Amino acid sequence: MRYAIVIEQAGGNVGAYAPDVPGVGVTAATPEDAVASLREALVMQFEAMVEDGDPIPPPTTPITAFSLEVEVPTAA
Repeated sequence: MRYAIVIEQAGGNVGAYAPDVPGVGVTAATPEDAVASLREALVMQFEAMVEDGDPIPPPTTPITAFSLEVEVPTAA
């Protein structure tokens, strides 16, 4: 399955999580490390869910990303 993930700067680290899988998130030094760690965390989570007889959450978040430039007003 293909899940949307969010990668964001978190202080001096990078955080990553999948919105469709609550409770699973990681931090790492680089975006690449965060993606690799998140993949491992999701696999472990899904394995545990299968063992417990819980359903795997389906990917429902659309995979769309873009950046948006916004003009921010300054104080006079």
